Amino acid sequence: MDDYQKEIADLETQVEQFVEAEGDARTIAELSMQLDILRAIYTRATDLHQRGLQDEGLRYGLRIQGYGDWTLDNVYAFVYERSVEIEPQPHKAFVGGIRSADFALMLNP
Repeated sequence: MDDYQKEIADLETQVEQFVEAEGDARTIAELSMQLDILRAIYTRATDLHQRGLQDEGLRYGLRIQGYGDWTLDNVYAFVYERSVEIEPQPHKAFVGGIRSADFALMLNP
């Protein structure tokens, strides 16, 4: 389990605890939204990382954009930062934007 999976698992546990304790609905909703976003970013980062293991162009694109070598941490940082740049939308549209963004295209020099 990497650090990102641990963060997601910890947040899942936190949401479950709030739900079981019948905690504040607003807090549960906010944590759930955060969890959806982290899951989407992690999924896209790990998918892109796997693609880049076979694609020198992607690895080169990451390097020239200043993210360094092709590691999960560096790819995650790239996907995270590009995700933040997606036009602000309601939650579902924002997560959908992350899921549909072509991060590989963004790496092409």
